[in-house]
Amino acid sequence: MAERDNRRGRGRREEETPEFADRLVAINRVSKTVKGGKRFGFAALVVVGDQKGRVGFGKGKAKEVPEAIRKATEQAKRQMVRVPLKEGRTLHHDVAGRHGAGKVIMRTAPEGTGIIAGGPMRAVFEMLGVKDVVSKSIGSQNPYNMIRATLNGLTKESSPRSVAQRRGKKVADILPKRDEAPAEAEA
Repeated sequence: MAERDNRRGRGRREEETPEFADRLVAINRVSKTVKGGKRFGFAALVVVGDQKGRVGFGKGKAKEVPEAIRKATEQAKRQMVRVPLKEGRTLHHDVAGRHGAGKVIMRTAPEGTGIIAGGPMRAVFEMLGVKDVVSKSIGSQNPYNMIRATLNGLTKESSPRSVAQRRGKKVADILPKRDEAPAEAEA
């Protein structure tokens, strides 16, 4: 009965904030040994995003799985970051991120490539709204560290507009001229 109420409550919460999608990445059952036996708890790792350039992750711990997921989702919504996307589908440039022993490499990809990424990284890209990316995780297989490394790399991502603003130039001055490139190759 209580489980059905939690499901119904979760559905209501999703209706209140339809702009955010969430993905459960990992659930870990932990136990504490006490005098009468063992007490079990659950830790949940959730990635939340609006699929338009904002993403965040959170972790929650509780005695029941739905409560741990709820806590993780709330924390993820509070810790969202904005990532500039090229044409709303891929990254502007190749970037690497790291957290502890977890290292990730993310590369921009042509249209139609899809998301080439493993487990936790795939969840981040899907919630972010990236449609074409090639990525590789090196080092840690821990989902917590992989997600942190991915977000570390994504926060380093900068758009031509932000670079132009920082340098006090126009966007056209920063981007390579497409018309001049073939002429130089012929000469």
